[in-house]
Amino acid sequence: MPKIAIIHHSGYGHTRRMAEYVQQGASKTGAEVHFLTIDEHGDLPEAGWETLAQADAIIFGAPTYMGGPSWQFKKFADASSKPWFGQAWKDKFAAGFTNSASMNGDKFSTIQYFVTLAMQHSMAWIGTGMMPANNKAATRDSINYVAGFTGALAASPSDASPDEMFSGDLATAEIFGERVANFVAAHLKG
Repeated sequence: MPKIAIIHHSGYGHTRRMAEYVQQGASKTGAEVHFLTIDEHGDLPEAGWETLAQADAIIFGAPTYMGGPSWQFKKFADASSKPWFGQAWKDKFAAGFTNSASMNGDKFSTIQYFVTLAMQHSMAWIGTGMMPANNKAATRDSINYVAGFTGALAASPSDASPDEMFSGDLATAEIFGERVANFVAAHLKG
């Protein structure tokens, strides 16, 4: 049974809701899933670093603000230099997701930040494995409507509450969590 850690920051609740769906998807597989929230000060919960050390995969999540992840997530990333120095996360799997108000909003910059963080830790990256919903029949409630390949993406209008997120974006997050957990489980079986 793989151990999956979802480490995320959420400013207004949208990214947290997305993280919950990633967790649901990963949990469907029987994986041991740990849900870690970076607080408003950029700090991890007690025993957060130990949880990350024990994980087979770490899924990063943060909102996209001004073309990159929130400062709280960046504080966590900077603090990860301690495990980086000893290559403690080497050969673990990594994946990521983000949300912003605009359809594009430079979300890929946040995903690329996560990829770079994972590569510095000598981790292996897992993408979404999903085709985009890019035909005329597609709606905002279609799977992978925002067309993330490297990571799961969501767009939530700036005046929408987390409860008003598009069902397609949440379903995409759930399928993504399931993919990551299944990928890790298959690798661990060797």
